[in-house]
Amino acid sequence: MKTTNKPNIGFWIISVIALIWNLMGVNQYIQQAYQTEEFRAMYSAEKLALINQTPAWATAAFAIAVFAGALGCIALLMRKKMANTLFIISFIAVVVQNIDAFMRLNFADFETFELVMTFIIPLFAIFLIWYSKKAIDKGWLN
Repeated sequence: MKTTNKPNIGFWIISVIALIWNLMGVNQYIQQAYQTEEFRAMYSAEKLALINQTPAWATAAFAIAVFAGALGCIALLMRKKMANTLFIISFIAVVVQNIDAFMRLNFADFETFELVMTFIIPLFAIFLIWYSKKAIDKGWLN
């Protein structure tokens, strides 16, 4: 039987913030998939047209990225090693999703927030892979 160390308070804070982050991604995906009033109100007609032209494979990658990330955070909070695998899957899906953005969209038309998020999201995904690996190495996850 393997014993594990108790994680420090920073682990719990990071895990909860990461879960909130990923749940915001799940919310964004659901709003986009169902084209809610709130979602449509956030964008101009031109931006909505671009969003609606997103290929199915990029939309699927978006779904995989946010749901794998959220499940990874739940696994992290449950102190399960599978969190690392879920974060890796999420990161790969983020990269696949961004392939569409880099191929199809003109970044000169992006607002500052959109452009910043294009780079922060993969960085956060990489951080979660690294952090979950560190948690495994410290014996916090089993």
